Amino acid sequence: MKQPSVSEEAEVRSAAREPTAIPVSEAAATRERPRRGLPNPSGDERKSKAIERALAQEEGRYRLRDLKRAHTREAKHYVNCPLDYDTKMRLQKAAFDNDIKMTVIIKAAIDQFLRDNGY
Repeated sequence: MKQPSVSEEAEVRSAAREPTAIPVSEAAATRERPRRGLPNPSGDERKSKAIERALAQEEGRYRLRDLKRAHTREAKHYVNCPLDYDTKMRLQKAAFDNDIKMTVIIKAAIDQFLRDNGY
């Protein structure tokens, strides 16, 4: 009796380890498996979700617009006013003595003037 060679023994061992494949017919192999994904919503459900999404986006646009408008109203608006040298020096001295900015004094003076004249 002839002893099996090393390569034949390796083939026998690997064949023993590998599970045997189940023969599959061509019809079974070509048949599609049912998908287990998400169910397809009906047309009405898709339409209602699209409407909800559009309404949410529109509401977001409105909120952003209102936020931008409010920010614009709160933004600083500058007014340039030429002052003669004496007035500017008095304003500077008043700001320095009271330890406040010149703009604060000017804003307070404008506000007082507008209130006194009914604006």
